[in-house]
Amino acid sequence: MCSLNMGSMNFGIYPLADRYSSWKYEWEEPYLRGTDDFIFRNTFRDIERILKLLGEGHGTRFEHECYDVGHLYSLAHFVDRGLVKPPFFVQMIFGILGGIGPDMDNLNFMKQKADRLFGNDYRWSVLAAGRFQMSFATQAAMLGGSVRVGLEDSLYIGRGKLANSNAEQVRKIRTILTELGHEIATPAEARAMLGLKGGDLVGF
Repeated sequence: MCSLNMGSMNFGIYPLADRYSSWKYEWEEPYLRGTDDFIFRNTFRDIERILKLLGEGHGTRFEHECYDVGHLYSLAHFVDRGLVKPPFFVQMIFGILGGIGPDMDNLNFMKQKADRLFGNDYRWSVLAAGRFQMSFATQAAMLGGSVRVGLEDSLYIGRGKLANSNAEQVRKIRTILTELGHEIATPAEARAMLGLKGGDLVGF
């Protein structure tokens, strides 16, 4: 799958710079502080070009990343034009400065809007940054969604404890969901749900 962000937005991680007094590499501090002037560009023209070039041209399936409710409406625009075809996958993202905040009310709101816009034509998951990762993933599963965890989204496995690996975070969310009575999809089942071509047809 290929990530496709459904709109342009401010993407600020510069507040993180104030948490550190020493740096491993000289580029780290100016990079973080410079994000107060960073726009994550994804115009309608950009999105259309990617959908046609990669989607129609190469059969790529997309993870449609929605950082705010307006991005859901942008996705609906492309669905209405026939450039996005069901079943499609929506990744709802919370906790990035510039996007929708990490409040559970916002998760429920985004899910309600997606249901109204897309009905049964979509599958979905949640990405919540930092300490909100596990609680949002758990709530998403309770609402019928899939889950996403990993070091790209949070470096921690618990309060104040760094995760050793992506696998450690996967084991934790699997344990939580299994204890709640959820069945975990196999890789083959996940490919079928997402409309992917299958491992036997992947050229790497």
